[in-house]
Amino acid sequence: MTSLVENKKAHFDYEFKEHFEAGIELLGLEVKSLRANRGSLTGAHIIIRDGQGWLVGADIPPYQANNTPTDYDSKRTRRILLTKKELQELSTADGKSGLTIVPISMYIKGRKIKIDIAIARGKKKHDKREVLKKRDLDREMSRGL
Repeated sequence: MTSLVENKKAHFDYEFKEHFEAGIELLGLEVKSLRANRGSLTGAHIIIRDGQGWLVGADIPPYQANNTPTDYDSKRTRRILLTKKELQELSTADGKSGLTIVPISMYIKGRKIKIDIAIARGKKKHDKREVLKKRDLDREMSRGL
């Protein structure tokens, strides 16, 4: 499994409840761009509409800007490929207050590009402060040793 793009901010902003592995529908130029480690999942989220999952807000720039079609949108919504059972679980979680579905990373599995998504609950401000304090203490302790 080769990681292509990661949403590093999601680990800080959310507490993950359950993980899912899904396929993603991409264009050829997007696949080439991702294989070149270009793209961003920062600020992206998953919505469930009409029995399908959609990735909203992910930015995948074109591989070669000069050869890109004029109507290409790098922040377009992309379809997520999930089973009916997984879609049902995600749609019930999406309906609950306080829960959201966030993409964590995109990676290569075999010859396919997969996306790791999670049902997550947003952390409160004091929880984030605790994480920062713990990280600083661990860093100071490792320097002391």
